[in-house]
Amino acid sequence: MKFFLDTADLDEIREAASWGVLSGVTTNPSLYARIGGKLADFPAHIQQICALVTGPISAEATGEGRADLIAQGRDLAKLAPNVVVKVPTTVEGLAATRVLADEGINVNMTLCFSVPQALLAARAGARYISPFVGRFDDISEDGIAALTDVVGALENYDFGHPVEIIAASLRSANHVTQAALIGADIATVPFGVLKKLVAHPLTDRGLKAFEADWQKVIDAQ
Repeated sequence: MKFFLDTADLDEIREAASWGVLSGVTTNPSLYARIGGKLADFPAHIQQICALVTGPISAEATGEGRADLIAQGRDLAKLAPNVVVKVPTTVEGLAATRVLADEGINVNMTLCFSVPQALLAARAGARYISPFVGRFDDISEDGIAALTDVVGALENYDFGHPVEIIAASLRSANHVTQAALIGADIATVPFGVLKKLVAHPLTDRGLKAFEADWQKVIDAQ
């Protein structure tokens, strides 16, 4: 499983990249606004992220109609060679994805919640498909079960191009564990969740025991 960070914070991206575990980033204008960014500066900010991470950087097109999505997608793709255009799983999004994919632009179809949506996204040419696990939890439904169905269905077919499934909106270590066991290709997590994945009480206990034993060695000398 590969790990993508869901953020616009350059400090978080730098830190995660320094661990050697970061394969990509997903971001959008809303995440950029949370750190004080302005919409006019978003393209330049995407370029800064692309300079920090060599993997796919999903940047969201925000237009409502296919013409706007296509135009924004083309503009975003020009920012850096590793930009992936994030498009919603809608009729207009499918149409835009087909055009962008035919032009060689990688698309991440986002806000995907069902097997039929995922199949349509793959047929439209999406390089990445993002079932949103956490959003199901918000309405007290089983997001992991939905992800399981999507992974199982897409494995049945050859779409003629690479398709990777991004387990999106993962909010806990348990979500990540389950997504990995299911076989999702990528986990998208906030920086706080990524930090929690490293931690384990037995690791902490083991470190404290090692330090205590090492101190005994030093004291005996």
